[in-house]
Amino acid sequence: MAPIKQHEQKEVVIPNLSVKDLLGAIPAHCFQRSAFRSSLYILWDFIVIGACYKAALTVEDYCTSSLPPSLLSSFAIFSAWSLYGFIAGLFGMGLWVIAHECGHGAFSESKTLNNIVGWILHSGLGVPYHSWRITHSKHHAQNCHMDNDQVFVPWTRKDFKLPELSEDDDLLGASVSDKVQEELWEALGDTPLVAAAQSFVYLGFGFPMYLIWNTAGQRRYPSFSNHYNPSAVMFSPRQYGQIILSDIGIILWLGAIVWSIQTFGFLTTFKTYLAPYLWVNHWLVLITFLQHTDPLVPHYHKDGFSFPRGALSTLDRSLLGDLGRAMGWLGAHATHGISETHVLHHVCSKVPHYNAWEASDALRKLLDRHGIERQGRPGGWAEVYRVFRACKFVEDDGPVVFYKNARGLAAARPVYMEEDASDSGFESTL
Repeated sequence: MAPIKQHEQKEVVIPNLSVKDLLGAIPAHCFQRSAFRSSLYILWDFIVIGACYKAALTVEDYCTSSLPPSLLSSFAIFSAWSLYGFIAGLFGMGLWVIAHECGHGAFSESKTLNNIVGWILHSGLGVPYHSWRITHSKHHAQNCHMDNDQVFVPWTRKDFKLPELSEDDDLLGASVSDKVQEELWEALGDTPLVAAAQSFVYLGFGFPMYLIWNTAGQRRYPSFSNHYNPSAVMFSPRQYGQIILSDIGIILWLGAIVWSIQTFGFLTTFKTYLAPYLWVNHWLVLITFLQHTDPLVPHYHKDGFSFPRGALSTLDRSLLGDLGRAMGWLGAHATHGISETHVLHHVCSKVPHYNAWEASDALRKLLDRHGIERQGRPGGWAEVYRVFRACKFVEDDGPVVFYKNARGLAAARPVYMEEDASDSGFESTL
């Protein structure tokens, strides 16, 4: 029998750093939080959104009052409101990020103020504030833990009921026999059109599907576990009132939308609020999916997990950076660097976004000394498509697992740091 061809893999360093090591790399002043400074970013986001709304309204008024009805004027109006929806959605994602910082306690030193501001902002964006805050904190505590993470949990070979590896196949995915590859492709393979359609549905509806049906969430939870049920398995009895308060925020949000449609009409409500809202949900899923899903991101079964390993199992990406430097700057500015500084955010979620850039630079120096690379490709639609096709399942066995593609091949394999974690050394792969 001919030998099985070896698939080239990138060696990914599995860290053995302590929490003290990670936090000690961050300058002390980066942990300081200012309610005033944080509030200025809320004000700025609303100013930009308001200015874009005024610009779109001005274009529409000019076209309808000064130009004769024509296809060109209709296109100009459509383009103005489409651009408004896109920009407002980006800066609306910025507001989402600030509300998310409130949940982490990074907005200010006051827990009460954090919760008031977070509840208002997240309710206004259709997010059950406390419900999401609670499960999100669990996600941070056990990121990339196969049994305990809350979202973006990979499917395993057993979940898909896929054929087992042969004796000659490599568990780490460097080599898989042609027969097994064909069987896997038959079970998992997709066409470019299918992958594009899956990406579109996921980006458009992924977040409400997660909140309502636990889509892409922890699969050991009972069916129909959702963020609106105060008795759901992810919440404790003492959190019951907080979930009810979150639901009240959603009821008020839905009521405001219905009132707006009845008062101003569906079209006005859609172009003014609903279109940007859909963009916000889209950016949220795109950003968080790419932060946590990639062939080079390690996941851990319980015997391989630690908090530092989980915290470093994410990627920094330049949002829209694949469209050029200007769009990369816009993506980072509008969303307050949540995509570009995400590794730091998982190391310490109480660092406010305006200090996260400096803190990230300091943290990267430590990681670089240990050969730990957590910079991903720029985040955009093409990258979502690539990751969807490259990340199909992980193995049920092994302390550290990486995604495999539809042929059972993994792009990465683990390299373990030495126990004493010297600045230069790490051990060979298993």
